[in-house]
Formats: sequence, structure tokens, C-alpha cells
Amino acid sequence: MRHLLWIDCTAGALAGILVLALSGWLAPLEGLPREVLLFTGAMNLVYASYSCSLAVRRVRPLPLVTLLVAANLAWVPVCVALAVAYRAVATPFGFAHLLGEALFVGGLALLEWRHRGSLLTAA
Repeated sequence: MRHLLWIDCTAGALAGILVLALSGWLAPLEGLPREVLLFTGAMNLVYASYSCSLAVRRVRPLPLVTLLVAANLAWVPVCVALAVAYRAVATPFGFAHLLGEALFVGGLALLEWRHRGSLLTAA
């Protein structure tokens, strides 16, 4: 769990960069409007920047770790809502992307909350 914040920030950054860079190709593959992919990609980068700002700190105050957990948890219903909103047009790959992201960030939130005490310091 020592590297959980690094996993979190790296995953968010990679997801954001890839979705933004490949949004034109992903949109027809996923059956989602490109604007949805641009939104999710940008939000992943915003989130990753916060997560990385915590990962590089030697000391991480509990309220900041709690905010990270809350951000992860807040993203879960957004991904589910997008999957529901676009259920008529999304391909199975589009559903897998949105619901997979919801599961991933929800799992991160649970792990980060469970291990919040060990995340308060880098060592």
C-alpha cells in the first residue's frame, strides 16, 4: 500500500492522456460522443494532478487524503450516470470503459480509506 498514491496518480494521468489523445478514434469505437471522452479525459488529468500532488509529499494531512477518497467516490456515480445516459448508443466497449473506470476508482477509494493511516507519510 506504500505506493498506492503513485498508482492512483499514474493511472489517472495515463487514462487522461490516452483518452484525450485518442478521443477521435475512441468515440466511434465506444459509441460515445467525443465531448464525453474529452470531459472524462480532462477530469482524469485534473484528478491525477491532485493525486500526484499528494504522492510527492513526505507528509500528507488526513483532510487532504480524505478529499482524495471523496473525489474518487464522487467520480463513481458520474461514470455510472454517463453509462446510463448513453446506454442507447454506447457499445459494449464504451460501457466497459465507463463502468470499469467506476469500479477502478471506487476500489481505489476503498483501499485509500482503509489504509489512510499509512498514506499520511511517504516512508
